[in-house]
Amino acid sequence: MRSAVIIDAVRTPSGRGKPGGALSGIHPVDLAALTLRALLERNGLEPGRVDDVILGCVSQVGEQGMNVARRAVLAAGFPETVPATSIDRQCGSSQQAAHFAAQGVMAGAYDIVIAGGVESMSRVPLGSSTSSGSPISPAMRGRYPDGLVNQGVSAELIPARWGLDRDALDAYAAASHARAVDAAARGLFDGQIVPVPAPEGPVTADETIRPATTVEGLRALGPAFRTDAMAERFPDLDWRITAGSSSPLTDGASAVLIMGEDVAAALGLRPRARFHAFAVVGDDPLMMLTGPIPATRRVLDRAGLSIDDIDAFEVNEAFASVPLVWLRELGADAGRTNAWGGAIALGHALGSSGTRLLGTLLARLEHDGGRFGLQTMCEGGGLANATIIERL
Repeated sequence: MRSAVIIDAVRTPSGRGKPGGALSGIHPVDLAALTLRALLERNGLEPGRVDDVILGCVSQVGEQGMNVARRAVLAAGFPETVPATSIDRQCGSSQQAAHFAAQGVMAGAYDIVIAGGVESMSRVPLGSSTSSGSPISPAMRGRYPDGLVNQGVSAELIPARWGLDRDALDAYAAASHARAVDAAARGLFDGQIVPVPAPEGPVTADETIRPATTVEGLRALGPAFRTDAMAERFPDLDWRITAGSSSPLTDGASAVLIMGEDVAAALGLRPRARFHAFAVVGDDPLMMLTGPIPATRRVLDRAGLSIDDIDAFEVNEAFASVPLVWLRELGADAGRTNAWGGAIALGHALGSSGTRLLGTLLARLEHDGGRFGLQTMCEGGGLANATIIERL
């Protein structure tokens, strides 16, 4: 089968997803367009050569509505003949965009595709797409009469089931910031980040990293997702998840240039990695965030690899409980997992996070000389994607 390869990956810095955040003054269409232009400029590629642009976005309403991918293509100055589409697989939207792009290349439907994602949580707040009505239908209520819960409550159910204590969650969160601080200081993100013009000057660094984070400081935070109704429904929960052990609201965009290996050779472009295997799974929608466990097992099986064959892991840190239980169940090397920090420090701009992780995974493999990298992402509704790439 034809190989699909990654030529380049870029992202904006992560901005705090609230009014006054570093990227909050930038329209999300323009954030996404910035990454599209950067990919082609960095690689000397004419935009008319792109067969499709596939962008992930979770809150596809308001400024992110009406097919944000198509609008980003036009804002980026691409020819009007370049098509684009937007997809929603919740937090894994841009990881799924990369799957669709690579699979299209492998099938011969595409030669060159850009996959990516965008989310401006300051301008299009989380939950905006459900403001006009509930997505839970009568038929769903019939299947789940006790009701489903939001992701914060699901994040609480994980430590309750697996016995993760508050100290472990806080320690993990503090370590995420420490790893990100170290990586940023060493310039390890510089090759990925595209500066974003802003009235106060270019934004060049992640705003979400908090160098002063300590376990002691995190211990002072109260539970973020406990309500009287949820406390009554789950009376045995200790409510251990705080804002500090959760990923912050974030603004950002990211994009990856994907093409056939034969096309790259014809254009004189150097492939940096090859897509090796893909998986997507459904899992318990109440626990919701445990999908990366079966997704990882499935993608390893499809690749014919063991967990010990993987040199670098990126497991999205929606909440500290997610990578901790994943590590426990998979027996992976913690030192190879989120070694440059994760979403708790680097931010989780929902629709953008999948290709943000992919760019980080690629950079880590190149920096460390590893061969195989695996990324996986929990997703709303009890879904998860997993991807294995091979450095070239």
